[in-house]
Amino acid sequence: MFTLHNGDNLSFLRSLESDIIDLIYIDPPYFSQRNYGDFDDRWKSMQHYLDFMVERLKEMHRVLKETGSIYIHLDWHAVHYVKIEMDKIFGYDNFVNEIIWHHDMGGRGKTRFARKHDTILFYSKSEKYTFNPVLIPYKSKMTEWRHLHGSQKGKPIPAGRIPSDVWEMTFNTMSKERNGYATQKPSEIMKRIVLASSNENDIVADFFCGSGSFLKVAHELGRSCIGCDSNQSAVLRLKSFTLSNKSVQRTGGESGQ
Repeated sequence: MFTLHNGDNLSFLRSLESDIIDLIYIDPPYFSQRNYGDFDDRWKSMQHYLDFMVERLKEMHRVLKETGSIYIHLDWHAVHYVKIEMDKIFGYDNFVNEIIWHHDMGGRGKTRFARKHDTILFYSKSEKYTFNPVLIPYKSKMTEWRHLHGSQKGKPIPAGRIPSDVWEMTFNTMSKERNGYATQKPSEIMKRIVLASSNENDIVADFFCGSGSFLKVAHELGRSCIGCDSNQSAVLRLKSFTLSNKSVQRTGGESGQ
């Protein structure tokens, strides 16, 4: 199943039944006060931005299953404010990880340390959430030897190591997977999240689907997908992908928040 909706994500969320989604990933506006062309991220105030986010996060909490999880991809502009609201909505005890994506892209300023990371807030709906350890390859044979040295004979040799909460992933302007969407993120991030927090045939959702990277990866990994974006051009970016899948349903009319 692949359901794609073009329209306001709040009204779309309200149309969904409760407790139906296993995993949500969102890459929402950042409060960057910039117009990216694909979408306008300018706000009257931080409170205006938070009011927008809180309404939607409450609905995302409602549609998540008790075993479900949500990942919110932000940066320094508003992540600390959103974290406070998420503690209220999901509960402080359901905060699982603050994941740092260190990308080290772009130039360097002369008046401050370079801002070279995004933050992904990972919350569960309850203590009984899905989590599958995802192994990443060792960086070198020497690192592998150090990890394995001293292990007891007869035990299987691990194929890699479980990543920490700091993810080093480059995504330069020449990357082949770039599709022109201004704030696109690398599919490697999406793959790790999908594999860690869902299983095959689970229902996953992205209510700010933008570039479509998360939904593409999730679908290719055998998940059922629900996507929504108010920007018609963002939804159309998925058209060539979804047209090749007969199970796709497309709904909604004109965009607008």
